[in-house]
Amino acid sequence: MTKKQGREDAAGQLTRAAVVDAALRVLEDRGLEGLSTRAVADTLGVRMNTVLWHVKTKARMLELMADAVMGEIAYTGLPSSPRERARELAHRYRRALLAHRDGAALVTGTYPAEPHTLRFADRLVDALLEAGADEEQAAWTAWAVIYFLLGLVQEEQSAPDRSDDRLAKAVDAGTYPALHRVAAHMGQGAFEDRFAFGLEAVLARLPE
Repeated sequence: MTKKQGREDAAGQLTRAAVVDAALRVLEDRGLEGLSTRAVADTLGVRMNTVLWHVKTKARMLELMADAVMGEIAYTGLPSSPRERARELAHRYRRALLAHRDGAALVTGTYPAEPHTLRFADRLVDALLEAGADEEQAAWTAWAVIYFLLGLVQEEQSAPDRSDDRLAKAVDAGTYPALHRVAAHMGQGAFEDRFAFGLEAVLARLPE
């Protein structure tokens, strides 16, 4: 089956996959605030009711979009070491979020029990269990990794220009002495380093 055929049914009608693809294109063009079922319909050249017939509601469309983003994560070539595998899965998750405008904000606002989302969670939990975590620790560590990544990437994708010095101006030594001491490390840059630091802090709680 070709990609085009996958977007159409036997009668040549619009499919849910085509609606989700169009929604992701609108997201790239307009951002999450500009995303609507009407905008998706306009992109496809159909009536809004046609879009809603496939996705029912905007909330459901967002769930399907979030799951499509998760579907871009590859699982080939993962490390054999469970701790390294968990680390690599987190890196791939971050890259998938960053590949889409407002990707983290999109996923954060949904709770899809969909195949791609569940597959990632299953692979991450499996790595944590194999690393020696018990069931509760594996579940909560997976949540911690996911919550940390969603928050960090959301900040990364909405960060102001690096020339923005509002924080530096606001944090004076007299009023905020502790923040002033660490101000050089509180800027918007170095997201890769902050990601690595936070991920290691979470994984450090795994059994040795």
